[in-house]
Amino acid sequence: MEKRTWTPPQLLELAGGYWSTCALHAGVKLDLFTPLSAGPLSAQELASRINCDSRGLAMLLDALAAMDLLDKTGERYAATPFAGRFLSRTSPDYLGHIIMHHHHLMSSWTKLDQAVQSGEPVRERVSHEDVEASRESFLMGMFNLAMQIAPMIVPQIDLSGRRRLLDLGGGPGTYAVHFCRKNPDLTAVVCDLPTTRSFAEQTVERFGLSDRISFEARDFESEELPTGFDVAWLSHVLHGIGPKSCATVLKKAVSALEPGGLILVQEFILEDSKDAPLFPALFSLNMLLGTPEGQSYSQGELFGLLAAAGATDMRRIALQLPNGAGVIAATVPG
Repeated sequence: MEKRTWTPPQLLELAGGYWSTCALHAGVKLDLFTPLSAGPLSAQELASRINCDSRGLAMLLDALAAMDLLDKTGERYAATPFAGRFLSRTSPDYLGHIIMHHHHLMSSWTKLDQAVQSGEPVRERVSHEDVEASRESFLMGMFNLAMQIAPMIVPQIDLSGRRRLLDLGGGPGTYAVHFCRKNPDLTAVVCDLPTTRSFAEQTVERFGLSDRISFEARDFESEELPTGFDVAWLSHVLHGIGPKSCATVLKKAVSALEPGGLILVQEFILEDSKDAPLFPALFSLNMLLGTPEGQSYSQGELFGLLAAAGATDMRRIALQLPNGAGVIAATVPG
């Protein structure tokens, strides 16, 4: 892979890049894009609606306009079509949950040097947090991401003839929904922590699949799994735990499958040298900040973990996914 050639202006742009990030986060947190997608408003008009200082709000609106997320005509602002689609709460394509999840992570990233020095996390594990706002942003953020990615993945995976899917660590159950919509004869069980139940059941009901998708509350790191499945889907589960725990979870997943069952693992996958792609390498740092042993894994490591769990015929499905994501398939011997 060709190395990037840096210049001082590029380096300084990177160093201050969080300014734009914080402006976006503030716009989403204040929910500016929802009213501005309904029609143009002045800063004063919007400030009176959201109980905000008009001077500070005008500065933020101007910055968001400079970022091409708002259009400004005279003294009135309106959401661009893109922002109206992805940043308005009234849109079915709203991505604000995952943006707020990223916002909740920011304070820990300012302590990255401390985590590197100590080798210990500097925040609570988000999926296990009791803070409702953080948990909602995390789980519904996973819904936001899966709604973008699942349509790229599900049509490329042949589940014909398979009847029962285990969505392990499935959170709101978005992938279970997409697999069941694609495969009319398939039923699914979403297996995750008890705190995710309401989010999963609401998502499944929203898509009219409550008769085909159920929820099992389990801490799959410490508890046994239900059995009798012929396909298991683990999407972004392994990066939150260390290699020994990965081995345990994968053995449980293999044991939950009938002979000939298919196990599918989606992760942000590093090259075996571990210095590329960029996003999985940075995501490994995110796991350092928030988990005792989590990390991004290379394809070779994932193949080895699956083999040690008793799976065979490991292969990476040919998919073009963002952020270095990939799906690895393996088979339980018959």
